[in-house]
Amino acid sequence: MLQTILNIIFAVFFLYLTASTLYLLMLSIAARFRKKVNYGVVEEKKKIAVFIPSYKEDGIIVDTALQASRHFYPSDKFTVIVIADKLQPETVAKLKAIPVEVVEVAFDVSMKSKSLNTALNKFANKGFDIGMILDADNVMGTDCLEKVNAAFHKGYEVVQCHRTAKNQQTPVALLDAISEEINNHIFRQGQRAMGLPSSLIGSGIAFDYSLLHYIFNLPEIQNNPGEDREIDVQLVIKKMDVEYIEDAYVYDEKVASAAVFERQRVRWLEAQVTHIKGFLQPKLTSQRSSRIFLHKFFQCFLLPRLLYIALFGCMLTLLLVQYLFSASFIYPSAEIWIVLTVLYFATLLLSVPGRFYTMTTFKAILHIPLLAVSMIKAMLKIKTNRRYFIHTPKTFSSK
Repeated sequence: MLQTILNIIFAVFFLYLTASTLYLLMLSIAARFRKKVNYGVVEEKKKIAVFIPSYKEDGIIVDTALQASRHFYPSDKFTVIVIADKLQPETVAKLKAIPVEVVEVAFDVSMKSKSLNTALNKFANKGFDIGMILDADNVMGTDCLEKVNAAFHKGYEVVQCHRTAKNQQTPVALLDAISEEINNHIFRQGQRAMGLPSSLIGSGIAFDYSLLHYIFNLPEIQNNPGEDREIDVQLVIKKMDVEYIEDAYVYDEKVASAAVFERQRVRWLEAQVTHIKGFLQPKLTSQRSSRIFLHKFFQCFLLPRLLYIALFGCMLTLLLVQYLFSASFIYPSAEIWIVLTVLYFATLLLSVPGRFYTMTTFKAILHIPLLAVSMIKAMLKIKTNRRYFIHTPKTFSSK
C-alpha cells in the first residue's frame, strides 16, 4: 500500500517535471534557429516618451536620468520623464537641472503602476507615438531607441528590448545575470522563433503610447504590484504580438546579495500567483483554446529555475540512497530519472551565452544552494493579497 502511494506521488512529480523540461527544451532549441532581425536607422523618427519611475532611488536616479537624456536619438523626438516618488528634495532639484521632465507623485501606498498612470495621463496629449518604460537603474545601449523606432515602423506596437546585466561583481549578481540571459534565450528568442509573442520583463519595454495609456488606466492594474504580469494579460485579451529585439540593449543592475534576492523573489512569486488568477477572468473565455493563451497559461505554472535545480538535486540524492541501500522505492526507473535530469540541465547549458563559461562562473555556482534556500524562504513569505510594492534597493554600478 505504501509503495503504491509512493508510486503515485513519484508519477505525478515525474509527469510535471517531464512536461516542464520538454517545453523548456523545445524553446531553447528553437531559439538557436531564430534568424537575427536587423533593425537599423529609419529616417522618419517617431516621438518617444521614456518613463523612469523612481521610488526612493536617490543614490542612482540622477545618473540614470543624465545618461538617458544623452541618448543617441534626435533630442526633439524623445523626452525623458522621471516619476519621483519619495525622492529627497535635493534629488528632485538635481533632476530638474537636467534636461528631463520630473513628475512628483505622492501616494498613501506607493505603486509603480500608480506612478506610471499619473505620468501617462499628464503627457497623454503631447503627441508621443511611443512610451518606453525603464527602471531607475536602467541604462539604454547606444542605439536602443533607433532600433525601437525601426521596429515600430515595421508595424509592431509592443517591443521588448534585450535587458542584460551591467554588474557581475558578486557571485549572486553573476548568477542573476546568467539567469536573465537564460530567460532571454528561452522566453524571448525561443518564443519568437516559434511564432509566439515575446515574454515581457518589467523594464526595457516600448508600447504604442495610446495602448500603454489605456492599459495603465484600467482599474485592475492600479493596485497590482506585478504590473508587468497584468500587462501580459491585457495583451493576450487584445491579441497583441510582442517583438523582441536581440541587439537593443538595456543594461540592468542585478541583485548583489542573497537578502535582496529573497525580497525580489517574494515580489515575483506573488505576481506569478496573481497572474494565474488573471488568466481565469471571463474576458479570456473565448481565447482559452488559442495557441497563445495555452502557451501563456502553461507558463504560469512553471517553477522558478532554482526550485527545478533543487528538485532535480533531491531526486539524484534519493537515487543515490536507493542505490546504496539496494532498495527500490522510486518510480519510474532510475535510468529514466537520470535521462530527464540530463535533459533539464542540457536545456540550461544550451541557453547560457558562451561568455559565461569561465572559472568565475564555476565558483559562483557553489552559491546556488544558498540562493535555493532564499527562494524557499521567499515562497513561505508569499501573500496573495499584498497591496504594496516590495522595494529592492540598488546601488549605482556603471556598465
